[in-house]
Amino acid sequence: MTAESQLALVLLSAAFLSGCADTAPANQAVEAEVPEYFLLRPETERAFGYSHAVKIGDDIKISGAVSMDDAGTPTAVGDLEQQMKNAYADLDKVLQHYGYTFDDVVAENIFTTDMARFLEVSSYRNSIYTKQFPTGSWLEVKGLALPGLMIEIELEAHRSK
Repeated sequence: MTAESQLALVLLSAAFLSGCADTAPANQAVEAEVPEYFLLRPETERAFGYSHAVKIGDDIKISGAVSMDDAGTPTAVGDLEQQMKNAYADLDKVLQHYGYTFDDVVAENIFTTDMARFLEVSSYRNSIYTKQFPTGSWLEVKGLALPGLMIEIELEAHRSK
């Protein structure tokens, strides 16, 4: 065999082996990460055009929770502390739906129309986050989706395998 033939054989073998390295064995199934959507208040969420949460793999993204009833009407109007507690109660329901807890939350963003008042009552979060606090942002905004809403809280959660 000539040196050129040997080189061609080595290059051909290397190309074949590198192509095989990226594929799963025929008997090993490859799991697709299919989004799993969740509607907390189906009629309201469909009317407004959003899903309350989606889980992909081990990650959950939860839309902003607010203080509202099943018809989409704001509750506890004028009481930011109660609105905050109501929002966290809804977030807990979503987390529980997926078998997660607040210990799995890695990011939290809070939007409020009254940052001064939120800072006065934010210690409530200490009863929710008992292991560690998530990353996140606290933002004061001029208004939220509906008149009467004073706080909106969105979360991201992750659980390692």
